[in-house]
Amino acid sequence: MSTVESDREYFRQLFLNDTPFLDVRAELEFAKGAFPTSFNEPILRDDERHQVGTCYKQQGQDQAIKLGHQLVSGETKAERITRWCQFANSHADVHVYCWRGGMRSNLSRQWMAEAGINVPLIAGGYKALRHVLLDEIDRAAHTPMIIVGGKTGSAKTPLINALEYGIDLEGLAHHRGSSFGRRVQEPPAQATFENCLAIELLKKRQRQEDFSHWFFEDESRMVGPTSLPHNLWLAMEHASIVVVDMPVEFRVQHILQEYVIDMLAEHQAAAADDGFEHYRQYLLASLFRIKKRLGSERYQQLSAVMSAAIDQQQVSGDVTAHEAWIRTLLVEYYDPMYEYQLSKKQQRVVYTGDYQQVLEWCVAR
Repeated sequence: MSTVESDREYFRQLFLNDTPFLDVRAELEFAKGAFPTSFNEPILRDDERHQVGTCYKQQGQDQAIKLGHQLVSGETKAERITRWCQFANSHADVHVYCWRGGMRSNLSRQWMAEAGINVPLIAGGYKALRHVLLDEIDRAAHTPMIIVGGKTGSAKTPLINALEYGIDLEGLAHHRGSSFGRRVQEPPAQATFENCLAIELLKKRQRQEDFSHWFFEDESRMVGPTSLPHNLWLAMEHASIVVVDMPVEFRVQHILQEYVIDMLAEHQAAAADDGFEHYRQYLLASLFRIKKRLGSERYQQLSAVMSAAIDQQQVSGDVTAHEAWIRTLLVEYYDPMYEYQLSKKQQRVVYTGDYQQVLEWCVAR
């Protein structure tokens, strides 16, 4: 095995083992892309990194390095080393990295060693780790897959999560993929989403030797503000489809649970006293986002029904009034739209059944 492939296999094992990472990049770099087990404690914070970068452009590398040491010295340096060492002491097998495994991570490791804490360095830094994960997504795009489709409210996501090789893209994106799909938890940065997706693929793929297919929900390219990796999405666009066909009343109750009962609980957990008001605004804003497609008259009617249902829920806790606007949206808006989309993919449909039938069909693949 070559040194490069040896490093890549080592990195895969780090992800499989949920190895904690000490990420010493600046906050902005971390916000643009990170790993689930990363802890960000920069050696140069955003403003300091900006100053050093400006100095590098104007005066060269030597002066930029000198400025960096001036900015991170004395108490500032001691505080950062202390936080790094505290993290290392409370997390076994910590590895440190910066963007490319260069000066920032090497200095961090050196200073920690001088304080009595030795940690391994990621050769190639965040960039090298991410390349391994992007390759895992590309590998999945060239692996057999089955797409789980069905009308809104057919419990496709629970079905995906019930399958050993099901990948919950909406869960990873923190978004249910519709105008009502926004969650209380903010969606991840694009690179963070891709990293989490790749780690999920890596972990599930290595567990069993009987792997045959990935299972993904039928998604558009965008899941909320997050974009599916292009090569994976292209593969999904050509994969076989199984369709979950459930009665309207089942779907109404499923949507009621997810978008009314569960969403109120999410908002209340996040905002305490203001939770109900945030939940009210979430529902009304979600409906408003499709006002143009609904048409003004139908939007006004549904908005009035929804507002009355929210008021009733606030007073008595009764959620049954929500069923009216949910049913109307399903039958008059979401169902025709999905039927049209499915008609363009009909040649790819290989099986249709209810939830249990589709689950059993997928398990048997």
